[in-house]
Amino acid sequence: MKKSVKFMIASFCAVSVLMTGCSLSSGDVEEAREFVTDKEESTTADSSDLTDPSGGNNIVVIDNLFEPDIENSSEAATEASSQEETTEVSDNSSSSDKPVNIVCFGDSQLANGKNDGTDIPHLIGARVPNSRIYNMAIGGTTATVEQSTSNVSASALHSTSFLGMSYCFTGKSDRNETLANYLDVLEIMNSIEPADVDYYILSYGTNDFFNNMPLDTSMYSTEGEKAHALYNAMQMAVNNLKEASPNAEIIVMTPFYGIYVADDGTYIGDSYIVSNGVGTLADYADKVKNVAEDTGLVIFDGMNHEKFDLYLDTASQYLMDNLHLSLTGRQIVARLLAHEVNFAEKNEPYAYLETDRIEIATFDPDEYYRYDEGLMKEYYPESWEKYITGMFPLAQPSPEAAAEYNGG
Repeated sequence: MKKSVKFMIASFCAVSVLMTGCSLSSGDVEEAREFVTDKEESTTADSSDLTDPSGGNNIVVIDNLFEPDIENSSEAATEASSQEETTEVSDNSSSSDKPVNIVCFGDSQLANGKNDGTDIPHLIGARVPNSRIYNMAIGGTTATVEQSTSNVSASALHSTSFLGMSYCFTGKSDRNETLANYLDVLEIMNSIEPADVDYYILSYGTNDFFNNMPLDTSMYSTEGEKAHALYNAMQMAVNNLKEASPNAEIIVMTPFYGIYVADDGTYIGDSYIVSNGVGTLADYADKVKNVAEDTGLVIFDGMNHEKFDLYLDTASQYLMDNLHLSLTGRQIVARLLAHEVNFAEKNEPYAYLETDRIEIATFDPDEYYRYDEGLMKEYYPESWEKYITGMFPLAQPSPEAAAEYNGG
């Protein structure tokens, strides 16, 4: 596709405004289709126009809500121009150390930047010693199996959804047939065994939102119905990976905050306000968090700016099209996610994972985060002794603190 797109449809004459908490069945909206426009102007509204037309208390339900395609985004084109796409596994390990194998499944938030190694997984790998990155994310994919697929049994399923990819990876479905159009991903998948995975990083939910997929089903639903619902499909796929990789830690990213503008740049709402008729993108993020909570996964919340300041006023800096993370956005997320792995690998103290919060206005992609030593000594005493004696490879004490500890 060679045209730019909006985060939403250009025309939104069929807009219904409902009070907060209301929802519609998926039958109340048309099936989502991709919308394109020939216009090349910026899709980010001027900050002076960013007023909430619903007063911040209403849900705006919009027919035909579409995910933007970033192929013609100026930033994406710049990133892709420097190198041809690479399919090789990123290896940051040394021959003397056991590699840390990080496998990634997801949508375009993890796939973007693969052309030049600026995708989130490879940026994480640059910050985690001895890491090997296996990025099998495919843009546009969902956690749920597409509605057109009725037979969702593992042996019959040939879907690049998360559930389908989990079956491919664990040998329950034919990966060669499923990934016939994604030979680069197939090559990566063939280079790592599930039993050797140390960490999974997952990113799903956004395309489920754009495709109006159900959030969940009842306990009496059939396996086929569950495969088409976000919570249930993710839970099935996660449990499948856990069975095949019992020693792996799983980190799941929620959908990221975004904004919606009309064709003329007028602000309509954000991820808390604009609904596809099933729910808002924030509702889908909450459902991903429910899966993580119920299956014991590590949650990385991209919706509620807990660790970084992505919200209405900074969206134009974090996002290249009001939805997909820019290079700087990916660098910020990668630094924060790397703390999860580095803490688990005993490369950093818990204080680094707990306290690092990034504001994009002051972010330096080359900076390595350090926590105040006085505060660590006071508030993280269990880590302090290990820190001051140099037991964390990526968190060495300052010469002054080390000298004071050693009586010098």
